[in-house]
Amino acid sequence: MKTIPFWTDGLERPAELRASPLPERVDVAIVGGGYTGLNAARVLAQNGASVAVLERHTIGWGASSRNGGMATTGIKAPAAVMVQRYGKALGRAFWQASLEAIDLIEAIVAEEGIECHFSRPGHVALAYKPAHFEAMKQRAAWFQKELDYTMRPVSPADLRSEIGSKAFYGGLVDEYSAGLHPAKYVLGLGAAVARRGVCLCEETAVSRIEKGPAGFQVYTSQGVVAAREVLVATNGYTDRLLPGLKPRIFAVGSYIIVTEPLPPAVHQQLSPKGRMFYDSKNFLNYFRLTPDGRMLFGGRNNLRMDLDLAESARRLGQRMVEVFPELGDVPITHSWTGQLGLTFDLMPHIGRIEGVHYALGYCGHGVSIATYLGTEVGLLLAGKKSSSPFMEIPHETRFFYRGRPWFLPLAAVYYRVLDWVK
Repeated sequence: MKTIPFWTDGLERPAELRASPLPERVDVAIVGGGYTGLNAARVLAQNGASVAVLERHTIGWGASSRNGGMATTGIKAPAAVMVQRYGKALGRAFWQASLEAIDLIEAIVAEEGIECHFSRPGHVALAYKPAHFEAMKQRAAWFQKELDYTMRPVSPADLRSEIGSKAFYGGLVDEYSAGLHPAKYVLGLGAAVARRGVCLCEETAVSRIEKGPAGFQVYTSQGVVAAREVLVATNGYTDRLLPGLKPRIFAVGSYIIVTEPLPPAVHQQLSPKGRMFYDSKNFLNYFRLTPDGRMLFGGRNNLRMDLDLAESARRLGQRMVEVFPELGDVPITHSWTGQLGLTFDLMPHIGRIEGVHYALGYCGHGVSIATYLGTEVGLLLAGKKSSSPFMEIPHETRFFYRGRPWFLPLAAVYYRVLDWVK
């Protein structure tokens, strides 16, 4: 078993994805070479701006190449909560943005010719307990009434038409969602922005940002670059580069395993329609078939980021076999982890601190929402938009958190108890 991301194992970089030396000056310097930063760079370059993407490792090294490749509808904050918290107009705008985000990926992939196995099989939210299915039926009715959006409840008796498992008590089908190969997508984005003249500066760690009368001086491990504007797009890998930003986001670990390729007959048995899946636990599991026919199974083992990957594989493998007993003897070939960026309100945010822009806080919905917010902030910086709903809401903090998430072990116990009792 390899303890590296399956998606990048043996994957060749596109020939057009060429690293660049650090330029002396650009219009916009972007810290972070994942979905957010690259999509912002793409829009800026399309509008004539000179851009440098400053990546501590290599393009797409972080969560953009480590996730499950699932672009599902919604934002982590439930739609009903968003409507209650922000009002119906803004709540609807956030929900609509989550739909447009998936459409946006499809449009980008087509426009840039990115071969990343993009498809739209939809997803199924699976009821971990009988009461969860009752809540799903209520949720479907609320969406139809309040948002004119259709989700289809599937009873336990009919669930075998969606998934070859007896482990769940019904489900909720959403046909809008998509799946892709995340590493091919992010590397394809890198190649696309390189073609447009964006400087992709890899192995370029940013240590300091200084504001001056004419813009910013960005200090990196490769030298200093002057920029009119700076965007920080680091999500779950946000450090103390901007001291005021760290209290607004914290990281948790997510873990994934994949099996060896399965026979086509088993594909049909386990996932008759090739859906994306996730269950209704707080410590949820998410899973799907990969483009080459493996079972990918991920989840929140706990909230730590340093769980041993062999132990992670054991835990995830045990749960996978509870869901799919026929996979008990199938070898696990890869086990890996990545970092999610969570906010206290479970919302993504666009904002500005000391003149520096930021876009982050995807809470596990980064494939689609990072694409959307990256594009959104790119349009804002290019002067093509003047506002975004994601910059109109307050970015909540907590008095007890200033950068060290000491509360995560307590939160993990709390959510495990909730999964047990509810």
